[in-house]
Amino acid sequence: MEDAYARSATEVLDLFGVDPAQGLSEDQVAQHARLYGKNVLPEERRAPFWKLVFKQFDDLLVKILIAAALVSFILALINGETGLTAFLEPSVILMILAANATVGVITETNAEKALEELRAYQADIATVLRNGCFSILPATELVPGDIVEVSVGCKVPADMRMIEMLSNQLRVDQAILTGESCSVEKELESTRATNVVYQDKTNILFSGTVVVAGRARAVVVGVGTNTAMGSIRDSMLQTEDEVTPLKKKLDEFGTFLAKVIAGICILVWLVNIGHFRDPAHGGFLRGAIHYFKIAVALAVAAIPEGLPAVVTTCLALGTKRMARLNAVVRSLPSVETLGCTTVICSDKTGTLTTNMMSVSKICVVHSVEHGPVISEFDVSGTTYAPEGIIFDSTGTQLDFPAQLPCLLHIAMCSALCNESILQYNPDKGNYEKIGESTEVALRVLAEKVGLPGFDSMPSALNMLSRHERASYCNHYWENQFKKISVLDFSRDRKMMSVLCSRKQKQIIFSKGAPESIISRSTNILCNDGGQTVPLTADIRAELESRFNSFAGKETLRCLALALKSVPTGQRTLSFDDEKDLTFIGLVGMLDPPREEVRNAMLSCMTAGIRVIVVTGDNKSTAESLCHKIGAFDHLVDFSGHSFTATEFEELPALQQTLALQRMALFTRVEPSHKRMLVEALQRQNEVVAMTGDGVNDAPALKKADIGIAMGSGTAVAKSAADMVLADDNFATIVAAVAEGRAIYNNTKQFIRYMISSNIGEVVCIFVAAVLGIPDTLAPVQLLWVNLVTDGLPATAIGFNKQDSDVMKAKPRKVNEAVVTGWLFFRYLVIGAYVGLATVAGFIWWFVYADSGPKLPYSELMNFDTCALRETTYPCSIFDDRHPSTVSMTVLVVVEMFNALNNLSENQSLLVISPRSNLWLVASIILTMLLHILILYVHPLSVLFSVTPLSWAEWRLVLYLSFPVILIDEVLKFFSRNSNGVRFNFRFRRNDLLPKREVRDK
Repeated sequence: MEDAYARSATEVLDLFGVDPAQGLSEDQVAQHARLYGKNVLPEERRAPFWKLVFKQFDDLLVKILIAAALVSFILALINGETGLTAFLEPSVILMILAANATVGVITETNAEKALEELRAYQADIATVLRNGCFSILPATELVPGDIVEVSVGCKVPADMRMIEMLSNQLRVDQAILTGESCSVEKELESTRATNVVYQDKTNILFSGTVVVAGRARAVVVGVGTNTAMGSIRDSMLQTEDEVTPLKKKLDEFGTFLAKVIAGICILVWLVNIGHFRDPAHGGFLRGAIHYFKIAVALAVAAIPEGLPAVVTTCLALGTKRMARLNAVVRSLPSVETLGCTTVICSDKTGTLTTNMMSVSKICVVHSVEHGPVISEFDVSGTTYAPEGIIFDSTGTQLDFPAQLPCLLHIAMCSALCNESILQYNPDKGNYEKIGESTEVALRVLAEKVGLPGFDSMPSALNMLSRHERASYCNHYWENQFKKISVLDFSRDRKMMSVLCSRKQKQIIFSKGAPESIISRSTNILCNDGGQTVPLTADIRAELESRFNSFAGKETLRCLALALKSVPTGQRTLSFDDEKDLTFIGLVGMLDPPREEVRNAMLSCMTAGIRVIVVTGDNKSTAESLCHKIGAFDHLVDFSGHSFTATEFEELPALQQTLALQRMALFTRVEPSHKRMLVEALQRQNEVVAMTGDGVNDAPALKKADIGIAMGSGTAVAKSAADMVLADDNFATIVAAVAEGRAIYNNTKQFIRYMISSNIGEVVCIFVAAVLGIPDTLAPVQLLWVNLVTDGLPATAIGFNKQDSDVMKAKPRKVNEAVVTGWLFFRYLVIGAYVGLATVAGFIWWFVYADSGPKLPYSELMNFDTCALRETTYPCSIFDDRHPSTVSMTVLVVVEMFNALNNLSENQSLLVISPRSNLWLVASIILTMLLHILILYVHPLSVLFSVTPLSWAEWRLVLYLSFPVILIDEVLKFFSRNSNGVRFNFRFRRNDLLPKREVRDK
């Protein structure tokens, strides 16, 4: 029933045909169960495991690799190869792909947990009226029309319309749903407002929220998926995971690379059609297969097999560093997404604030001898922990606050006129509340004031265990005074009173709205000496002025406290007793901002990241908090920067677009609005991070480019998020963004390294095929270079140090190519040199090496006709393993020098030395040791078709390899100067990689 909030209680009861005094009958329960379904959030059907596995292979490069592995295996069998040689290359490729698929399946499985966690917020049991009798039933058996009774501490089992108030008031904490910092008072009257949000439905109890004060009856109007919690579930199901910017660019690069590879492979095969009939191949078909095998080797050389593994490894290293910063990453790709975040939509309650109401100001009358002298005290501490200091108006700490009469009586009243509970939870390691947050704030204040008469009070309290310390002072006052009668809070009186007795004296303690307490007071307690004096018009005016200042300028939630002595023997309280009170003092409380938030938000703005505060609270409260944070001091006022959800929805489309570009505060929102905000920002090509901690934040967290949950938040929020802040510190986001940017920079560096290396391998094979010389490298040798000599240094590049100005640059554009036009040209040049140097090493051995045959170059080009001609050399010379070993070693060493080039994109090695990344130096040393191992250890040298090299051959390898550093230094010089930029504009597009739309919506 969607409009129950707008109907009267009688209309709702009539609609379901239920008598409020009898409840539903068994027949009605069965009928409604068939009609409306069960009160459970159904389990979503999971994708079968096999589908998740196959999804990981739905990538063009992966498919090409699988095809290459299969073709390689089939060709090996056709050529009669058996054993390890035939299986090595395809086996290694398939093992890498399997490892990548495993990571992908685990990531996707974790994402489904958010929906499971949502069920934890459903109530287990409910007190239900059926057939005229109340009984406790499982909440899953509730049906629309059921009459349910709720009281303090109850979790609301379904969406329900209030029908009867059984106490003076009913207050519900619905922060998990709306993000409101204060509990909400519920009422029976219907709501006539239009465009209502959850906060306006004051006669509806929402499933999963908690009753913190009072007792009432309500009729169930929504169960299961038809509840507020159900709508959150549906919103999460409708949200598809967004592809991260890096993943999108890698996919585009993969498609581009696949097309280039396919073209080159076909070209190599076609170029050699004339050689298919060469006698050395034994026929046209065998010749075609031979050159097809070369084309497959070219594909294996061109595809960076290790790229997925290296990307995953680099992101994993980043997550470790971020974990040390208290940012726990649940989704590896989200690490990189942080680097291009442009907008952070920050939940207010619990994220920018502590979500723990606390007393921050106390106002009392000091004396009235020379006119009313008002004293104000500041209270430190922003959580429910009984730890804080009270300061006077000069900022001096009060060593013994309980020695001051007004503070002492404020502590008494706070402890006694109170229905809440404060306790320590050892499992979570924090203090928790049961009941109204404002009442718990008063309990904490009583603990901070302490007890009178003990000189060692502060240190003595600190010696208690946390469990004892939670309410030690409160228990002291509760033991000193015996509660006789309680007069509950009511909306008309706006106050609560309790009658207590102590040592044959009876006292009424009252707390409530300042206007109610002050109007009922005739006397006032002075802090100077503790005397009671009449409350004059001047004093009343001064107190009202301070109250207006607290409530207006400082937007504090204010309560006034009072007491009254009554004759001994009184056993009950009536409304008439709440007059002629003695005013004690005024307390102002708020949900305080976290201390570190200001600097964190300013750092975000310096980094070009806009912060939008999103909250369910009202506009004035939220604007006041933003002023307290200080991060919005650059705004003269919030006009044009602050909108309620209703105001924003009523704007025309064009004005909404402009409002999004200026928005700093978004108030009175519900879950659907948060998700709408994220989508609207994404349509403006913003990369959006959403922070939050409540169930209400889950859909937006999942929809955002990166969802950031608080460590103390709900399990639903954490499961839906990409990252969890273990310390709930907004400042941690800044450190995480810096780390994300550094990771992206390093990711670009090793991608470029692998591209240039693979271009070198392609050039090597292509040039050899075009020149008609023997194969310079065997497929197994190419695979070794790709996996080991490429992979280790590429991974180590991920350890490049973070740039000092990483947070001074603006966020990179989401459509920025991983490799731009000028950079692609640079690495084409480097790759071309790598390939040519490799071929040069091969030719050198045959033509010039003292240990080689010193053939004329023409003989090398006609090697395939050697058996048909008379030659001065044996044809077996072309099967010698020395030339391919020299080529392979040149390829390995030149790539090691190229790895040093990637310590920085544009900085010279003279500026950034190899010592800045010792991991890279170590990986180069390890790679060379592994290469030497396969050269000089006999079983391995046979497996990889290599042989030991002489010193002369090593010297040639170094001569051919080192120039790659000189070439890149020249290219870096042009990059640092305008020439490189001007060259960039010669391209029609600023990058050679294909681009799609920024977002596919």
